[in-house]
Amino acid sequence: MQQIDNLIFDLGGVILTLDMPRAERYFTNLGVKDYNALFRSGNVSSFFKDYEVGAISNEAFLDELRKLAGLPLSDEQLIAAWDAMLGHFPEERIALLKRLQNKYRLFLFSNTNALHLTRFREMYSSAFANTVFDDLFERAYYSHLLGMRKPTRESYEHIIQENKLEPARTLFIDDSALNIEGAESAGLQGVLIKPEMSILDLDL
Repeated sequence: MQQIDNLIFDLGGVILTLDMPRAERYFTNLGVKDYNALFRSGNVSSFFKDYEVGAISNEAFLDELRKLAGLPLSDEQLIAAWDAMLGHFPEERIALLKRLQNKYRLFLFSNTNALHLTRFREMYSSAFANTVFDDLFERAYYSHLLGMRKPTRESYEHIIQENKLEPARTLFIDDSALNIEGAESAGLQGVLIKPEMSILDLDL
């Protein structure tokens, strides 16, 4: 691997743990049938991606989610179930990021949405003495605010150009092979975090 000066991290499954079984339990307990058929990656309705690029509002997303569930659920019930997939921030991962700040320029690029952003920022602040999650990075990019999502080449190129990064000296870290492929198409180096791995296993 070539000399690395910059690191771009994914969030879910890389820094923040995810708990998809808990989300399934929440929705199932609300009466949603065939959760996997409705929500499994590849089967999800287009409004999920619209929400991830900020094309629809929280209200519109919740209305579409309510229709998908086919139940008269309240916004509060839907938000609780939607946020249930967010796990926690392992202390050792956060400690690693703080150490890496002294060696690299750190960035975050996450496909996420407005409701999740609010929730995981609250979770981080509560777990780490009211500190701000985004302060771990020189710049944090969230797809719904950027208006672009991984793995589109232009989303990576935007980050490269805005921060004057040399792609070949920038490492992108994600748990999705498709996202790694997108990053590499923009000239970035990439490393895939497999299910049995964590960022603590990387030689950084």
